[in-house]
Amino acid sequence: MKIILLILFYFTFPLGIIYLCKRWSILKKLGSIVLAYGFGLILGSIGILPHGSEAYRLALQGRAALPETEMQALLDSGTLRQGDSFVNSIASSQDMLVSIIVPLSFPLLLFSLNIKRWLRFAKEGFISMILALISVIAIVASGYFIFRNVVPDCWKVAGMLVGVYTGGTPNLVSLKVALGVDTNLFVMTSTYDMIVGAITIIFFITIGPRIFRAILPPFKHHGNTEVTDEMIEEAESFEDFSGMFRKGRILPLLMALGIALIIFIASYGISLLLPKVSQMVVVILSITTLGILGSLINWINKIEKSFQLGMYFILVFSFAVASMADLRVVFSIGFLGLFAYISYAYFGTLILHILLSKIFNVNADDFLITTTAFVFSPPFVPVVAGALKNKDVIITGITVGIIGYVIGNYLGVGLGYYLKGF
Repeated sequence: MKIILLILFYFTFPLGIIYLCKRWSILKKLGSIVLAYGFGLILGSIGILPHGSEAYRLALQGRAALPETEMQALLDSGTLRQGDSFVNSIASSQDMLVSIIVPLSFPLLLFSLNIKRWLRFAKEGFISMILALISVIAIVASGYFIFRNVVPDCWKVAGMLVGVYTGGTPNLVSLKVALGVDTNLFVMTSTYDMIVGAITIIFFITIGPRIFRAILPPFKHHGNTEVTDEMIEEAESFEDFSGMFRKGRILPLLMALGIALIIFIASYGISLLLPKVSQMVVVILSITTLGILGSLINWINKIEKSFQLGMYFILVFSFAVASMADLRVVFSIGFLGLFAYISYAYFGTLILHILLSKIFNVNADDFLITTTAFVFSPPFVPVVAGALKNKDVIITGITVGIIGYVIGNYLGVGLGYYLKGF
């Protein structure tokens, strides 16, 4: 009963976070994902959730939970005590929740993206987008060789960083599952990414435009850019959860959730046909591919608020996974190398992208908006466009951001496993 109540709490508390963000603008600016991580860390550290004995934590050896047979054997031998069995049941339930919820959420995130429409606009910032991709891959890969001896599972971190710097938090979350990243390592990577990212976005909307325009060529207005209020509203509504339960929307959303479940089951079936490949890698990449194909079906693409339903599940995941983290491990000095790697990835990518943009004569506004779209995802595009006082780049930014959602998982898995071979 306690475990059932905990699972229900994981699903209901993010609704409170959504309400808080809607009620107070300062919390909305902070971001629902940040709040979910913060409250999750508080839940995991105030003593409500038991952590088990020292012997139990040693027996885990980095795993989320012990298999039932191993748990019973350790209990019979007297190595563990009965209270550890309940802790292991909680840990197993938490691990099952986060492993299921991500495969369900990602198709929902993709269904409503009008990929064909946005690809028509890709040519506007195509060169800057390619240069941004080259910069991200080159810096994250070089950082792997610099930090691999000080960052645990550095190849997995590299995969997550490429994913998050092209598609944002949803790709970071799905790559955690695909690459089998330890919970503490994932939470710390997310936390450091948010800290460095907050500094970067403040720079982008304050003195950044003046600096980049002093280095790179000016933007040329063509006068025929198809920027509409509808498109701007679409970008700003990515995290707008209002009206999800309005009459006429619940049934279609349940249908979208059912399709996402079918995609999950089909992807799991595909993974069984490829036994020599990591199962979760096949599942996540299959889900991404089938989700993209689903978005091309008009009636699926037209289901309102399916993206927001997917983001709600990402909030549930963020809250649950943060509550599983051990703060004694998370804030240990051993993670300073990780902070250095993430800082190197952020600022190294920015510097290399500037240099390449200078060489290829990319204008300052396209440079900044494509960087924003990849690193921070589409909702931040109108904010930075406002700082640039240039609405013409919004379409470019949104297009690049959506392409990032689509390719982030493929790039993250590909680079991660490539670097693992070294």
